[in-house]
Amino acid sequence: MATSNPGFDGRRAATLRDVAALAGVSIATASKALNGRDQVHPETRERVIAAAAKVAFRPNPMAQGLLRGQTGTVGLLTDDLVGRFSLPILMGAEDEFGSGSVSVFLADARGDAIRQRHHLHAFLDRRVDGLIAVASNTDPRATLGRELPIPVIYAYGPSLDPDDTSLVPDNVSAGEIAVEHLVTTGRRHLALISGDEAYLAARDRTEGVQRAVAAAGLSLVEQVMYGSWSEAWGRTATRALVDRVPELDGIICASDQIARGSLDALRDLGVPVPERVAVLGFDNWEAVVADSRPPLTSVDMNFEALGRAAARRLTQAMSGERHAGGVEKLPVRLVARASTARV
Repeated sequence: MATSNPGFDGRRAATLRDVAALAGVSIATASKALNGRDQVHPETRERVIAAAAKVAFRPNPMAQGLLRGQTGTVGLLTDDLVGRFSLPILMGAEDEFGSGSVSVFLADARGDAIRQRHHLHAFLDRRVDGLIAVASNTDPRATLGRELPIPVIYAYGPSLDPDDTSLVPDNVSAGEIAVEHLVTTGRRHLALISGDEAYLAARDRTEGVQRAVAAAGLSLVEQVMYGSWSEAWGRTATRALVDRVPELDGIICASDQIARGSLDALRDLGVPVPERVAVLGFDNWEAVVADSRPPLTSVDMNFEALGRAAARRLTQAMSGERHAGGVEKLPVRLVARASTARV
């Protein structure tokens, strides 16, 4: 039996060949011994393990994964890599995978179906073990296909196929939380300035607001005001509200951008916030809420937590766990700041 390996001096990373030479076995036998194959004699296995420890051998994760039929890699496919919604979801997923030593491949389809199909084929060619598909909005999307050889988790925008597993923020609950917070601060005359009604997020948040307003025995002072997801729309709608509704004391804005425009309009009109009118937004976009005057209360959609949850679901699916499919709504939270301080 060989007791030393003259070709290995410790100044480089040890290879399986070094382990085999030190143990006096073939590379194939060393591989079987280190991977727990039962074709290896116990004494030989012990000798190989001792040799591996002596040279500080670290198995190649990719090679080990291939032996198990896995590569230790996953794909993250997004429609909007620079978007303020998808990016924190991707960061949360990558953090979760990183804790388990799973490597991540990232691709941006930019909302283009041909580019999406190209990236999907590239992921499959790389033999990724699973895939997370992240949409740019919460509107339902077409499935990537039932015949894929790997599990897929849909995040933010749900799949239209009920057999797929989709994780989305609970926008209806977000609307309810917004109203409940304003009511607890003494507000009774509430208005809702929303974004584009064509978006499911706008309709879901409106549903939640209307539910909570009715539950509190109140009603909105105006019909829901739909428009663009912009500061300009927030300013325009707020000026109209102040002119028409003198008793107005709370404005719910369906995005932080709309809310910052609302705050600007109120300041220009000399309406004190929050002393006379409280203002609340959605998404808790740090670049907007922290620099608003005053700092903006917002409903946080927990995007990074959504990404981590999607990564956990995918890890479970790659391990063979079966999911019932369907859409799972994840909880959101309110972050209170000076724009809604108690009167």
